[in-house]
Amino acid sequence: MGHLSGHRAGSKELSPVRSAVRFPMKLPLELQTPHGGLHAITENISANGLLFVCDTLLEVNSRVEFTITMPSAVMGAAKDVTVHCIGRIVRSFQQDGQQKAAAVIDEYFLKA
Repeated sequence: MGHLSGHRAGSKELSPVRSAVRFPMKLPLELQTPHGGLHAITENISANGLLFVCDTLLEVNSRVEFTITMPSAVMGAAKDVTVHCIGRIVRSFQQDGQQKAAAVIDEYFLKA
């Protein structure tokens, strides 16, 4: 775990997805990818990205777009907050028989 404790000369810094606080949430997600649309379920969400389960292993660095509705209770808002996000896949792997991927959010737009 020493490689996570600090920055050393020549080492890469942690990606924003891995260093942000993650909140476990299972929310439905419709992804638009270079290969078409995919249905997914989030596992956790941070300010910088999310981890989700889907039916397909996605290529690292591939672009994704999705709209997600965050529950009002989580956001501390009077009503649910819908956000359209543009990002890219930073990890893609299989775990416990499921295809999982982590995406970093590069841009986002609040929807009315």
